[in-house]
Amino acid sequence: MGKIKIGINGFGRIGRLVARVALQSDDVELVAVNDPFITTEYMTYMFKYDTVHGHWKHSDIKLKDDKTLLFGEKPVTVFGVRNPEEIPWGEAGADYVVESTIVSNASCTTNCLAPLAKIINDNFGIIEGLMTTVHAITATQKTVDGPSSKDWRGGRAASFNIIPSSTGAAKAVGKVLPELNGKLTGMSFRVPTVDVSVVDLTVRTEKAASYDDIKKAIKAASEGKLKGIMGYVEEDLVSTDFVGDSRSSIFDAKAGIALNDHFVKLVSWYDNEWGYSNRVVDLIRHMAKTQ
Repeated sequence: MGKIKIGINGFGRIGRLVARVALQSDDVELVAVNDPFITTEYMTYMFKYDTVHGHWKHSDIKLKDDKTLLFGEKPVTVFGVRNPEEIPWGEAGADYVVESTIVSNASCTTNCLAPLAKIINDNFGIIEGLMTTVHAITATQKTVDGPSSKDWRGGRAASFNIIPSSTGAAKAVGKVLPELNGKLTGMSFRVPTVDVSVVDLTVRTEKAASYDDIKKAIKAASEGKLKGIMGYVEEDLVSTDFVGDSRSSIFDAKAGIALNDHFVKLVSWYDNEWGYSNRVVDLIRHMAKTQ
């Protein structure tokens, strides 16, 4: 099978990072980008310089013309079409398009929670659980207090507040792991950091298990079927240590605690931008294989 050719509709945070992942992949080829709200020149600048993930260093990027970007010698077609039905993906040769409809890759938090919950449920059974994500700022938040009619707290200044918020991540896990449907729910705290978030999962287990037993199960999974998705660390790390980590969920063995052999709190980190963007490309790979 040749390279999987993809287009990206929207060149925001995730769109640009998916482009970075694709351009560093041997089996995926970025052929087109659509964004009606920015010029090709500005698109080049936004891709090249990133406050969190750094300066793009893997190839030269420059304008060929107002409809073409060059990554080294690789041309990428640029569209500026508002109506999705009118974007000529076929002309650019795109087989798959990254956007926000049809097939869902869930959320960054769901991608962190799901592998952790699966490991615990498969090995020890989950009776019920609560999840809290301590989540970095995202583009939907306000730099200063502003209007937010549906979520008043969400309208407060992101860089000055810890903001309680809702999340559908725990419920979404029930869609991919039906045996956990109705057993998990959760909430979010938005905090003043620009990237990397952390899941706190507290569960009651069916089988008795010491914290060491749980650590062993997670470590084994991280080195086995879930390698590259689930991680395991025992060092004294903090959030910035996970910037640029492509894994979806990195279990912090030192951060968790157990009250008894049936009640445990587990902590797992994730780069909510880079890890998620890698899973978007993985989903495309999966779709290409199963087509």
